[in-house]
Amino acid sequence: MELRALFGSEPESPRFTRSTARLDPSRSPFIRFRVAAQLEAASLDELAAKAESLDLQGETFKLQYVEAEGEASYDEQRAIERAVGLHVRGKADMKTPQRLLGLAQAGGRWLLGECRRSEALWLAHSRKPRQYSTALSTRVARAAANIAVPRPAGIRAIDPCCGIGTVLVEALSMGIDIVGRDLNPLAVRGARENLHHFGFPDVVKIADIRSLEGDYDALILDMPYNLCSRISAEEQLDMLRSARRLARRAVVITAEPIDGPLAQAGFEVDDRCVVRKGSFERQVILCRPKL
Repeated sequence: MELRALFGSEPESPRFTRSTARLDPSRSPFIRFRVAAQLEAASLDELAAKAESLDLQGETFKLQYVEAEGEASYDEQRAIERAVGLHVRGKADMKTPQRLLGLAQAGGRWLLGECRRSEALWLAHSRKPRQYSTALSTRVARAAANIAVPRPAGIRAIDPCCGIGTVLVEALSMGIDIVGRDLNPLAVRGARENLHHFGFPDVVKIADIRSLEGDYDALILDMPYNLCSRISAEEQLDMLRSARRLARRAVVITAEPIDGPLAQAGFEVDDRCVVRKGSFERQVILCRPKL
């Protein structure tokens, strides 16, 4: 679901997609590498011959086999790297190369080009000072932020029930212009501590979603799970109506069936998925106001 939002289409395969978007692979917790294909060929031998034309401007390089289409053992991957690497004009450096080149097979073609490896920033963010047992994992929070705001330029977003700020940290780390609000003063205090811990500005205030005003491009709403305290059906509907009023695009995260209340609040569902943690399930729902 996140990749559909980021690339604007269904990925070609569970293991790779081809796109003209120069997306930073660190944006998504589900992307490991990005290869900007400079050369392509029908066979590995043809690609090896073409590799001689690469101009690295005297910089050192490392060749990285990127798993996409087909299967290759560890030894086979290293053999493929050597077969092509021997034809690259330059000095190989396995530890601190100036250039990382990616080699992959996708769509029946062999590809070679500049490669970027994803940094698992979301994993580092899981080590925050304030934790909460039912808070979203940083991986899911990052994906939710990407679904809500796939292209951050010029977009204003809000998390109106931000809790301890898990979504805020992920969104801010990707350059998303977002603010957070929460009715619970203790949650807001925790969010501020977490934001400060990772060097992000204080973008949170104490506020009830039902009294918020403003016009936002995107909203991420993690609904109460009714585990420690319960909200009524009327309160739930009020929250969803407030979300519809605040933003033109919304990602709603819920542990309960919510299609009826979403429709009552004036939303149409565009996409959805289910996230499981043990026996606990959450739905991640992308929706927009009905016209």
